[in-house]
Amino acid sequence: MKTQKVTFISKEALFEMIENKEPFKLVEVLAKEDYAGGHLPGAISIPVSELETASPSVLPDKNERIVVYCASFLCSASTGAARTLQSHGYTNVLDYKGGKQDWNTAGLPLMRT
Repeated sequence: MKTQKVTFISKEALFEMIENKEPFKLVEVLAKEDYAGGHLPGAISIPVSELETASPSVLPDKNERIVVYCASFLCSASTGAARTLQSHGYTNVLDYKGGKQDWNTAGLPLMRT
């Protein structure tokens, strides 16, 4: 099977999508406790370990734009999640590689549950 190239999205582009209320799903792929401790506005939690089983019900539209993120530039979970989604037929997946650390360092808000 051919590995698809992962497309990355910048903090600025993601912020603009959120501000403009563009239609997309924002998915944190870290553990549930990490999500509860703070997540990007509007994000849902699908830990990378649950992605294959949860994605069909939580992300039913394989053509919808999906942005995945994890902790930081050093975290590879979001890139792995993007590849997993692509291998399951999702066509519009973006990886916000900077993750929570990049977002928080820029002074942008994290939500808590």
